[in-house]
Amino acid sequence: MPRAKLFDEKEVLIKAMNLFWKKGYYDTSAQDLVDELGISRSSLYDTFGGKKQLFEKAFQLYRDKNLKAVSQLLESHKGVKDGFRALFEKAIEESKNDKEAKGCFVVNTTAELVPNDHSFLKDLQENQQKFVGTFRDYLKEGVENGQIPADKELESIARLFYTFYSGLKIVSKVSFNEQETLRTVDNLLSILD
Repeated sequence: MPRAKLFDEKEVLIKAMNLFWKKGYYDTSAQDLVDELGISRSSLYDTFGGKKQLFEKAFQLYRDKNLKAVSQLLESHKGVKDGFRALFEKAIEESKNDKEAKGCFVVNTTAELVPNDHSFLKDLQENQQKFVGTFRDYLKEGVENGQIPADKELESIARLFYTFYSGLKIVSKVSFNEQETLRTVDNLLSILD
């Protein structure tokens, strides 16, 4: 008869996500996971299949939560320019308050794994496509509502905004000047005029 689990899988997955986000894939050992998650090594393997499978699930959880939060933030603003400003300002605020310099889990994973391990490339490309698609659809609403001129290259702008959003998360780990970054946001958003 199988033993009942004495832990909440979702809670353990959130802890794993935060640990991988902070330390990265390679610098997180199986022992780190056992210590941080408060589960035995056998439970780790029985429940999640191992470090790589746990990372994949934690990474998917982060991507789903992040995309949902971004979509909700944009949808909460009727003005498209206001929505993107709010998104970038939130990213700036998160960067300012990120005392551990964790940045973005997706950006960190891209920098850490893609040069040598292409097994996550598909997930990263899918994440990029979803973000660009979300941004493009939101921009399209702005065109339909007369907030953005119809002659704008929405796909290019969506890709530019995604690049800026991702880049902000990595640049802020090196140096961060809130006022300069806000001025950059103003310049970036002027593309919608």
